[in-house]
Amino acid sequence: MSYYRASAATSRSDRKGNVFAFTRAWAVGVVVLAVSEYVQMSLVYDTFVGPRGPRSFGGAVLLVHLPNLVCLALATWAAAHAHPEPHRDHLLRHATAAFAVPAAAQLLTLALSWNRPGFGALDLGMSSAVLLAGCAVGWAAERWQGQRDG
Repeated sequence: MSYYRASAATSRSDRKGNVFAFTRAWAVGVVVLAVSEYVQMSLVYDTFVGPRGPRSFGGAVLLVHLPNLVCLALATWAAAHAHPEPHRDHLLRHATAAFAVPAAAQLLTLALSWNRPGFGALDLGMSSAVLLAGCAVGWAAERWQGQRDG
């Protein structure tokens, strides 16, 4: 077998392994995000906020944005944690595995609420800040856990 054929076969198997690694991480992230958002919506939002929404900026931060941050952090941590070991060594691939689900959820949320009355720059800024903070907390938790375990 020539060098070219051997490297091409290895390259194909590496790509296949990357796809499965991403799929596993993203599937875990989607499940964790869906379950945690459901719990947040049914326990926190329905109980404390109600259909009219929060009545103050502080209430919105405490009852909407902080629980969303926790959900995004959990999803980021779970996706990063589920990303298998040989693929974790490549920082860009590992970050893509960890951050893709929260970023896709943010894009979906923005697309669904873009034409909603009352949606403005403050909503966009707060949801983006929550996304960045949630991803950072989830990433840091996974890195800290990896250092502690390893």
